[in-house]
Amino acid sequence: MLNIRKAVPADAPAIAGFQVSMALETEQLILDKPTVIKGVEALFTDPSKGNYYVAESDEGVVASLLITYEWSDWRNANVWWIQSVYVIPGYRRKGIFRKLYTYIKDLAVEQDVAGLRLYVETENRRARQTYESLGMSSGHYAFYEWMRK
Repeated sequence: MLNIRKAVPADAPAIAGFQVSMALETEQLILDKPTVIKGVEALFTDPSKGNYYVAESDEGVVASLLITYEWSDWRNANVWWIQSVYVIPGYRRKGIFRKLYTYIKDLAVEQDVAGLRLYVETENRRARQTYESLGMSSGHYAFYEWMRK
């Protein structure tokens, strides 16, 4: 049985572990776990930063994602950004992200959100196929960033 729900502070260690694992898997980055834990916990103390959602099986939390907010003056509404998606390896390719996405999309419709966005590594074909199968499109914007090291 799989349950999708808004994360609670007790989920912070699992979510932080997911983020450390994801950085290593996707970018070969070794993150400082105490910093990541503080970053995850910051969301629970200040919900204006965003919200985590988790998928939980009988074995515990097996996946999570983060929603952050972008104000769209064009639409006079928020756009939700899906970030930090992680599904533990033994649960991948079983429709868990699809269930999380459907849950989030239903919430977005319920709360009159303008839309959902996410970014994905251009070479991650499997993720891109998953997002396209859910009705998402790559849009007409390129993504640029500046990040402090």
